[in-house]
Amino acid sequence: MSDTPAKMRFHVEARRIDAHGSEATCKLARITLDTDLAGNPQAFNPAELLLAALSACMIKGIERVVPILKFELRGVQVIVEGVRQDVPPKMEIIRYEIIVDTDEIDRRIELLHDNVKKYGTVFNTVAPGTDLSGVMRRA
Repeated sequence: MSDTPAKMRFHVEARRIDAHGSEATCKLARITLDTDLAGNPQAFNPAELLLAALSACMIKGIERVVPILKFELRGVQVIVEGVRQDVPPKMEIIRYEIIVDTDEIDRRIELLHDNVKKYGTVFNTVAPGTDLSGVMRRA
């Protein structure tokens, strides 16, 4: 019997609805995708989905570590901005601000931020190919 834990696996399916949009499904959830060449203000485009995934990764990382650190938290907000490079097309720069509603001391907020950067799956996937940086601050 192996002591190696099973690797987590993820599954998402996407399908084109029409020239204006597509839809992705995962588990019991569905999300409308902006795949319209003219843009669709009622859906996330692929770059926005990447930034949303990064934001969700940060919040989920915080949720995971808060009980371990016994970190008192009332709320979290993540603001992410990205700059797209044209040739080759890629997200060149991503800046983020994580705002935590807490009475914890600054050192504990830094510790929380360190954990977000160290253990985030999406964070660590995006970071090597992108100028990714940001701050965590108190609300």
